Amino acid sequence: MLKMSCCWDLGRKKERHGGRWIISLLPERGKAQGDRLLASSASANAKGSGGVLVIFMSSVRYHSRTSSSGHEKEGFGINEQYGTRRLSAFYDTIMVRKRRTELPGGSESSETGSQRPAAPPPQQQQQQQQGGGGRGSVPQQQGGGYQGGRGSTSQGGRGGYGGGRGGYGTPQQQYGRGGPPQQPGGRGGYSGGHGGPSAGGPSRPPVSELHQASPVPYQAGLTPQPAFQASSSSQPPEPSEVAEQLQQVSIRQEEASSQAIQQVPVSSKGVRFPLRPGKGKTGTRCTVKANHFFAELPDKDLHQYDVTITPEVTSRGVNRAVMSQLVKTYKDSHLSSRLPAYDGRKSLYTAGPLPFQSKEFKITLLDDEEGQAGQARREREFRVVIKFAARADLHHLGLFLQGRIADAPQEALQVLDIVLRELPTSRYCPVGRSFYDPGLGRRQPLGEGLESWRGFYQSIRPTQMGLSLNIDMSSTAFIEPLPVIEFVTQLLNRDVQARPLSDSDRVKIKKALRGVKVEVTHRGNMRRKYRISGLTSQATRELTFPVDERGTMKSVVDYFHETYGFAIQHPYWPCLQVGNSQRPNYLPMEVCKIVEGQRYSKRLNERQITALLKVTCQRPQERERDIMQTVRHNAYAEDPYAKEFGIKISENLAQVEARILPPPWLKYHDTGREKDCLPQVGQWNMMNKKMVNGGKVSNWICINFSRNVQDSVAKGFCYELAQMCHISGMAFTPEPVLPPITARPDQVEKVLKTRYHDAMTKIPGKELDLLVVILPDNNGSLYGDLKRICETDLGLVSQCCLTKHVFRMSKQYLANVALKINVKVGGRNTVLVDAISRRIPLVSDRPTIIFGADVTHPHPGEDSSPSIAAVVASQDWPEITKYAGLVCAQAHRQELIQDLFKQWQDPVKGTMSGGMIKELLISFRRATGQKPQRIIFYRDGVSEGQFYQVLLYELDAIRKACASLEPNYQPPVTFVVVQKRHHTRLFPDNHRDRNSVDRSGNILPGTVVDSKICHPTEFDFYLCSHAGIQGTSRPAHYHVLWDENKFTADALQSLTNNLCYTYARCTRSVSIVPPAYYAHLAAFRARFYMEPETSDSGSMSSGAHVRGSGMSGAGGGRSTRAPGPNAAVRPLPALKENVKKVMFYC
Repeated sequence: MLKMSCCWDLGRKKERHGGRWIISLLPERGKAQGDRLLASSASANAKGSGGVLVIFMSSVRYHSRTSSSGHEKEGFGINEQYGTRRLSAFYDTIMVRKRRTELPGGSESSETGSQRPAAPPPQQQQQQQQGGGGRGSVPQQQGGGYQGGRGSTSQGGRGGYGGGRGGYGTPQQQYGRGGPPQQPGGRGGYSGGHGGPSAGGPSRPPVSELHQASPVPYQAGLTPQPAFQASSSSQPPEPSEVAEQLQQVSIRQEEASSQAIQQVPVSSKGVRFPLRPGKGKTGTRCTVKANHFFAELPDKDLHQYDVTITPEVTSRGVNRAVMSQLVKTYKDSHLSSRLPAYDGRKSLYTAGPLPFQSKEFKITLLDDEEGQAGQARREREFRVVIKFAARADLHHLGLFLQGRIADAPQEALQVLDIVLRELPTSRYCPVGRSFYDPGLGRRQPLGEGLESWRGFYQSIRPTQMGLSLNIDMSSTAFIEPLPVIEFVTQLLNRDVQARPLSDSDRVKIKKALRGVKVEVTHRGNMRRKYRISGLTSQATRELTFPVDERGTMKSVVDYFHETYGFAIQHPYWPCLQVGNSQRPNYLPMEVCKIVEGQRYSKRLNERQITALLKVTCQRPQERERDIMQTVRHNAYAEDPYAKEFGIKISENLAQVEARILPPPWLKYHDTGREKDCLPQVGQWNMMNKKMVNGGKVSNWICINFSRNVQDSVAKGFCYELAQMCHISGMAFTPEPVLPPITARPDQVEKVLKTRYHDAMTKIPGKELDLLVVILPDNNGSLYGDLKRICETDLGLVSQCCLTKHVFRMSKQYLANVALKINVKVGGRNTVLVDAISRRIPLVSDRPTIIFGADVTHPHPGEDSSPSIAAVVASQDWPEITKYAGLVCAQAHRQELIQDLFKQWQDPVKGTMSGGMIKELLISFRRATGQKPQRIIFYRDGVSEGQFYQVLLYELDAIRKACASLEPNYQPPVTFVVVQKRHHTRLFPDNHRDRNSVDRSGNILPGTVVDSKICHPTEFDFYLCSHAGIQGTSRPAHYHVLWDENKFTADALQSLTNNLCYTYARCTRSVSIVPPAYYAHLAAFRARFYMEPETSDSGSMSSGAHVRGSGMSGAGGGRSTRAPGPNAAVRPLPALKENVKKVMFYC
């Protein structure tokens, strides 16, 4: 007889884990096995959201319990009892996880797509026929429906999920097996009622919790119920029935259809990105060219060898020199005349086996950086061991390209990439995946000692057409090979002889030269090279050093004069410090010259960026011509390494089928002459139109920080701006609360606070809606200081205008500013006609929230600055136009967003939860009165190598945030990565065809590609949603990593393209989907919230740090510790509540 207990004191095992109780209810004789299962599952299943978790073998009762403190916690704006949690099918999860990893070929049951749903086990069928359920009980299925008393779990009870008093039922994908019928909402729900009888209907077939959810029709007020239901019978089932059910569970995981919310896998091995759901058909078909060149898969027997070089060196250049010498010396005698490809580190690849398993070689190199004048260069000896490691599997690569296996064999792709990089690496200067050389294009000066070098990007990629070599043009900044004195003169942009160096000059020089390699010029032909570690604090004339063991000191000036006959011309300048700090060497700047070919990796200033953009900005026809010229110049057919490995590269651009998606109709206000609008070639204007929802600005002020703008000009500008806002459809008071005032930029904080309080005094009991600010054209840190004070201190939205625009006062400029002001005060500029008429697939049918997320990292060289994460979410449905945003600081260069979900212990309330997702979900509920029943998450800034890591961490955070709001609340999620930093470019098939290009010569907006150059099996596409302005348009690449909403290709492509027309700041379609764009703007804005202070090195840091990451506007500085680098991060100041609700970042 199986003994089960619902009482605390009779439970077989009781543990406190991760903030909630775990009760295992197991058969007596299987207790030991159960304990083992419980222990092994603790980390996987008990990290949920707190409360009581009942681990069960068959149908058991689920008990909710308040915390010891008796406190309740907030859900969707209502109270829910602490600890009421979803049922967890413990054994179910273990069985599925085991099977996920054991299926042959790494495939999973959820991938097959051909499984049929299994019939419910006899025990469950019996339960479905039972009725019952009183107050506080879990109701049972009855004829496919449910019936329950007030406050039952499935109906939600007071503040619960389903139809009980205070509950609100909404459709929901559930974990587990059973079929959730629809349930009416109770008081406070979508539909009325008081927890009455159910709507009935047949139950859905059993489903696996690891499958992705398929959408169910949305019916307001109806709620599917939890799949695992408790038995109302007091008689526990027999052990044989339990065993039978456990067997059914394991069968079910293999045979269930893909309909339930998928559990977040615990590792990348358990993840499969969604397969392509067919190709899109919407739009006008056309052909475009892509900068992809077909690469024939070699039919060679590739071997990998491990390379160990002793003594070990960190320089890839030295490693390559060693291996080059080895191949030159031993190729015919010891390497079977093979030409190996080397990665510069630990791996060597050959097209066929070498005649040994392991062999040691001795190599001698002449050191070009050593030796005294007139003496032979020093010889350096290396011991190289080459040892067989593995055979690279090209067969699996072939299967992957054919779409027959899901996992890309990265090792095989890496081999081919290394082979094709071998020759250009020896010819040019490699930087990442690009190659640069002065011979590949004219050098262009960028100013302050920098110049641009031309080059090309090259990468081998798996695509639907097979292997593809992606080639694109590239330019980057290099340090000019100048004498150091001349470099410093350019850097400081003044005559350095005129006055001595200031402290700020020294900091700037030190920052620019640290890590730079120089060669000495005072020793004739002996050009020894050194790397600069810093500057001396003393002038050259004051520097002395010991010349013998007795400590005899000699000055640097005397040493150079006596040893080299060199007279120091700049004795008041500091010396360059080279070598390490323990044994520093001093070199006067005037004897050093910068070595050629050093890329400048630090931050460029605005003038340098402008100069670099001029070099890189090419019309599509010019860029295509240069790419073709590069391919011919590289002559892959003559490349000895490509020949050796049998790789053949086409010389023609890939011809790709594309479609041009139609633009969406946009809705404007009915009082305007034009009530709706169809954009033409990605753009339109506000002529004869009024904003669909004009905001209200009753009280506003203006502050002028520009000396050049007189009070009369400022007053006139304010009048014209107010008029434009009124004409555009806003309720905008013509006169400010106080007349415009002129102020000094260095008193920004004092002026802002004084003027704000003066205005508030004049309008007692009212709010100040807007601050208009006139800024100098070059305003330094003024803009950032102003935004920080307004948004985190005063709680005031502001609109900044540059002096040059104030003087011009063009209608187009004023109209654009009016668009920005409207969304900052809570209005809407336009909405999609399809959104209002509820015609957007998988968005209009049920409440849907669209998130955008991005992480911006500090510029190279800023080693101490934190990364900034931003998340925005739509706050209106069905319009999906308004977005609220949150920002947080996190560890330096940490890509995973740490504050999506977080938990902490409150000494009074116990375990508390929060985070960006939870706050934005609650905000959506308050704004719309409805809970999101579908989540679409656009994630920007993730590289391909981070896909698995970001998905696993962030999807899990979304899940936890949803579960923390309500038991069983798990809306289906679609997770899409948005990429702009790729090198695929699309060109018109015929540049002269005016019907297929825009005014800039680029492909037309709405051009989408989901074939040939896209992933062999996964759901991705390229979309050029914007019209080009200058240069070559870069299409956005969208890659779906998770899709429980089961989007078709057409549905997701059209939604994404249509959203690009709803960007608030202009009347043009934009290049990436607006929520991702807004997240980027919010993250960029948040960098201004960090009060900078200068560190010893002269770099800008974020000031004093405290441990933890801080989210602006979501829980203040309270935070969990990041799982990434354990860096101390100073929290951002919290955004004011009224600022968070509007699009302040626009």
